[in-house]
Formats: sequence, structure tokens, C-alpha cells
Amino acid sequence: MNNNAKFSLPDDFSLVLGGPLYQLFIRAHLTTQTLDLVKRRVITISLFSWLPLLILSALAGDALGGAIKVPFIYDADVHVRFLLALPLMLVAEILVHKRIRLTIQQFIERRIIMPPVRPQFDAVINSAMRLRNSVVIEVMLIALVLTVTHQLWASQIALESATWYASVKDGQRHYSLAGYWYGYVSIPVFQFLLARWFFRIFIWARFLWQVSRLDLFLVPTHPDRAAGLGFLGGSAAAFMPLLLSQGCLLAGLVANQIFYEGKTLLDFKPEILASVVFFLILVLGPLCVFAPRLAQVKRQGLLEYGALANRYAREFDDKWLRGGAPQDEPLVGSGDIQSLNDMAGSFEVVQTMRPFPFSKTIVLQTAITVLAPLLPLTLTLISLEDLLNRLLGVLL
Repeated sequence: MNNNAKFSLPDDFSLVLGGPLYQLFIRAHLTTQTLDLVKRRVITISLFSWLPLLILSALAGDALGGAIKVPFIYDADVHVRFLLALPLMLVAEILVHKRIRLTIQQFIERRIIMPPVRPQFDAVINSAMRLRNSVVIEVMLIALVLTVTHQLWASQIALESATWYASVKDGQRHYSLAGYWYGYVSIPVFQFLLARWFFRIFIWARFLWQVSRLDLFLVPTHPDRAAGLGFLGGSAAAFMPLLLSQGCLLAGLVANQIFYEGKTLLDFKPEILASVVFFLILVLGPLCVFAPRLAQVKRQGLLEYGALANRYAREFDDKWLRGGAPQDEPLVGSGDIQSLNDMAGSFEVVQTMRPFPFSKTIVLQTAITVLAPLLPLTLTLISLEDLLNRLLGVLL
């Protein structure tokens, strides 16, 4: 897709198809304008980040053991980061591209965006696509990765023990040749791809905020109990591979601390909880911009449907209880009672409208996706002997 093209149709909306890196991938034949060649892209970028580390650490004698505490082969973080988390971030592009595009189309197909508002809606799309294609932003992300985030990794995340990538002398970390590639090539590549994802989610949040300020046609009695915006909750599923990749990354970091720093999984309860909350806000937070509009629709719906229900209930009372019905009109078989019940059902839908366009089930699914990669680490809380005894007890 041409970066200079105008994006006036909802099916042109994409958080993925654009930006300098996307254009670079096309020129390098690592992707197409429809995000094909995903296997080639995953293999190339993962091996570019991981394979030199294996080769350089093997040449230095640090791949399998030696005097160091953490050989390359036994470094859980590096393998999980580049062979699981990074590929999942790349695969997530396909799902986000397809799902988010369909989500945007629903605003038109469900007539939430009416024809008079369509030009404003198209302008919001164009603004989002221009921001996505920004060269300046991606250059700033690269600068951020090479400065702030690199220092954060070196000071807070890297192991303090002697490892295949660095030795520690007099409190100072001295990188090996493999360590320089790890710290100044592999880690920045991973961090840039991650920062680029955060920027895409910012574009998504900004887009939704701008849409929420348009004159939307919302129906308080819609059965999705979100005035017709319930389809937005499904957009969270598009980010599940990204969340899974971050769960894997967290699991790799925690695993290294457990295996080589003498910590336990329970020591990381605050970090795990904070991660779950952060990713819930990251994925579901953008949808919360519709909360004020939904609250307004609910208040208005309660007033309007309350008045309508009151009028119907009075007329029903006058007709059937106050003698207003004709003598020859039978009560049995009359549709009035069913209509009264339908009116009560409509009013109940308005009363039970959700404050956000997603359900508790989606919140739970999002949290489970982040936590799932940590599940194998629960085995570290049980000794091998106890685990075998329990398994034998179950089997026998």
C-alpha cells in the first residue's frame, strides 16, 4: 500500500500496513502488501537475533558451560525472547491487521456511523494512517531503544551473575563478543519491535477516542447491552498473540531469576500482578473511551423507555383493570400481555447496559493469556520427588 495514498474507506484501515520498517520489509522481500511471507519474516528476524549469539558464545566456549554460571544453552530468557516472544509479535501483525479492519467496518455496516457523519469518520481514519506512516516517530523509537530502554535492560533485567554474555568484576559488567551483539543488536531489535507495537496501540486508542466524540447512532435496547458497540470487545482477541508473547517474555525473565538467582515464583507476585494489570489496561483501556457515551445513552434510554413503559402500563391498566376494554374482547389470546412483557424486557436491557463495550469474560481471557506461559514455572514450587509421588498416587 502506498504511504502517500488517501485512506477514505474503512477497509483501508490497518495498524500494520505502513511505516518505514514495513516498507523496508517489502524491499527486502520479507513481506508483501498483504503481509504474506510471514514464515520467512519470522525465521529471518529470529535467526538474525539469536543465531549469532549461539555461534559467538560457542566460539568463546560459553555455550555449554565452562567457568561461567549461566551458559548460553541454559539461558531460558534468551531462547524464550527470540524463539517464542519475538515470532509471536510478528505473527500478531496478521491477526491485528485482519481483525481490526473488520472491527472498523462494523461502524458502517451497523449504521453506527450515519451518512452525515461519514466525512468526519473518514477524516479520523486518514489521521490515524498518517500517524502510522510517520518516519519521525519510528526514528524517535529507535533513539529511545538505543538509549533509555537499553540502559533499563542493562541495569534492571540483565542477570548479575557471570553469564555467557558478560562477566562481573569489581561490580562492573564486562561484555563478551556475544554480549555486545546481544546488548547492542539483538536486544534493541526486540525492544524496537515491542515499542513499535506500543505505538500502534496508541494509534488505536487515539482513533477510538476520536470516534467516541462523533455523533454515533447508538440504541440503548441493543441486545449486546452496549448500545450496539459490543463488537468492540472482540477486538481484544486480535492482540492475544501479542499478549502471549509478553507472557512468554515475563516467564523467561522469571525463570532465569529462579534458576540462577535463588528466587522463587512467589517472590514475583507483585511483578506478575502489575504485568497483568498493565496489559489489561493496554488492550482494554482504549475501549473505555466509550464509557461516557454509553453512560449518556443509558441515562437517556432510561428516561425515554421509562416514559414509554409508563404510558403503556397505564393504558394496559385502564383497559384491562379499569373497564376500558370492550365487553366482547377476550383476554385469552390478547397480545397486550405479551407486549407488556416485551416492554419490560426492553427496559431491563437498558437498565443492565454495561459501562464498557466488553464483558467480564473478555477481561478474564486477557488475563489468562498473559499468565498462561507462567504456568510451567509453578512446577518449581514442588520438588521432583513430591511431584512424582503425586503422579504415582493419581495413576495408582
